[in-house]
Amino acid sequence: MEFSEVVRRRRMIRHYSDKPLTPEVTERILASALRAPSAGFSQGWAFLALTDPADRARFWPFVPTRVENTPTMQDAPLVVVPLAHKAAYLARYAEPDKGWEDRAEARWPAPYWYIDTGMASLLMLLTAVDEGLGACFFGIMPEHLQPFRAEFGVPEEYDPIGGITVGYRAEDVPEQGGRVAERRRGVEDVVHRGQWGRHASE
Repeated sequence: MEFSEVVRRRRMIRHYSDKPLTPEVTERILASALRAPSAGFSQGWAFLALTDPADRARFWPFVPTRVENTPTMQDAPLVVVPLAHKAAYLARYAEPDKGWEDRAEARWPAPYWYIDTGMASLLMLLTAVDEGLGACFFGIMPEHLQPFRAEFGVPEEYDPIGGITVGYRAEDVPEQGGRVAERRRGVEDVVHRGQWGRHASE
């Protein structure tokens, strides 16, 4: 699929069939995350991949709103929880070639451990589209994070940034309605050219 078509087709899919993914497709989706950029090539991320039905069943109690509002998300054959590892970034930039000499979080203009893990997540979403699949990124609410960690043995230094479902879209779900297209902000609304508030190209 052409990249422009992948971008055009990318949307959050919340209704899945229970058709399984081949192991090869699953591995391509997971491996794509490793191609994301990361500050200092810190690669401060990890990914909890849930493919076994029993493991996926253990996950869903930690996102009860998703289960209540879109129960067919549970049919997705792949669930991935991206995890950000801040310590990897602080350690990397304390190395001699970076020259910060300490691990002070205050030096960072933005929490790149979350940004980079988010970009890795987007690569998985795009790869899913390229494979002819649907995918969705969703949040895990704060009150469920510690129980989730305990259930899956996730170390404290790794922060879940959300969850990703991947699978074949359910056939009986209607296409995305026009209301979403109407709400989509245009380039002229969000791109400021040369000066804040200047939208027209010259």
